[in-house]
Amino acid sequence: MSENHENQMEQTLEVGSEVTGKVMKLEDKQVIVDIGSKFDGIIPISELSHLHVEHPNEVLSEGEEVQLLVTKLEDEAIVLSRKQLSQKLAWKNLEEKFDSNKVFEATVIDVVNGGLVMDAGLRAFMPASHVEAYYVEDFEPYKGQTLEVKVIELDESKQRAILSHRAVVEDEQNAKKKEVLSTLEPGAVVEGTVQRLTNFGAFVDLGGVDGLIHISQLSHDHVDKAEDVLSEGETVKVKVLSVDRDNERIALSLKDTQPGPWGGVEKEFSVGSIVEGEVKRLVNFGAFVEIKPGVEGLVHISQISKEHIGNPQEVLKEEQKVKVKILDISEKNKRVSLSIKEAQEEQDNVELKKYQKEDEEQGFQLGDLIGDRLKDLKK
Repeated sequence: MSENHENQMEQTLEVGSEVTGKVMKLEDKQVIVDIGSKFDGIIPISELSHLHVEHPNEVLSEGEEVQLLVTKLEDEAIVLSRKQLSQKLAWKNLEEKFDSNKVFEATVIDVVNGGLVMDAGLRAFMPASHVEAYYVEDFEPYKGQTLEVKVIELDESKQRAILSHRAVVEDEQNAKKKEVLSTLEPGAVVEGTVQRLTNFGAFVDLGGVDGLIHISQLSHDHVDKAEDVLSEGETVKVKVLSVDRDNERIALSLKDTQPGPWGGVEKEFSVGSIVEGEVKRLVNFGAFVEIKPGVEGLVHISQISKEHIGNPQEVLKEEQKVKVKILDISEKNKRVSLSIKEAQEEQDNVELKKYQKEDEEQGFQLGDLIGDRLKDLKK
């Protein structure tokens, strides 16, 4: 290199200048670089990276060209920084991402009190509340992980860069929620996961948006508590009753996806059979008797008793257990005709036949006994 060029280099070098250097030697605490000056360029180990460096060979190798920033001009050396130049570029890069609300990747360097230290080209911080959209108890497993993040606060003068992974997750959730809301239609049967049980029903995650199964829509039977029917984490098929896209509310039914109490009733009960039921309601023309949960049949007043009665209350009361005979049954029309009178008559007939049989058996025994005695007398 000519003396004139060297003088020119020295004249143009000043604190804050950006230069290109070639790594000549990696020492324990510093790196010697050639920047085209008669004096060596020195990068202290602390100026190699914004991350902790034990030895320069972790980040540089001999012969490598590297962009540097002049930080100090000494008599016999020029002090340089790789870290300050990269951070200068990193701040500019983060500012662009912040302005454009761009999603990018950053790595978790360390777990500290209150959140995570992140590598975003410079040391950035992620508060604990911005790690996930849910509460996280232990952050240790995040160490070394790469997360998708957004810049939510930036102030270079205060060296403050705040990142959020939760913001990315919530944006994805909102996009998914809008997609699900736009495709759901009343009457559709969809699959979901039970998220929460409350005293008024159950919330089901339909893949990005929650819908509510009101307690009245959990079962064909009466339900006191949602946990009697469902458990959190359970996968269920539900019918969409209504979709309010403006307020993001979805009404669901579990009951409508299950066979009703009348389903298969004609196979379960046959005309002419006698079953036990419970009197549910008394009206002036008869009594409604439940023969299985949700299935009630009418006993017309003329079919209540062999005796003439003016109203059902004369011989029946609500919650009374009674035997009834099925006169007619229709699953399609959800109608059952019953008779207490005929059930009682059949029971009376059975008992009469049983009595007559016993009486006949006793009669034969008595006849045999008399016959045996007569034989004895003849002897």
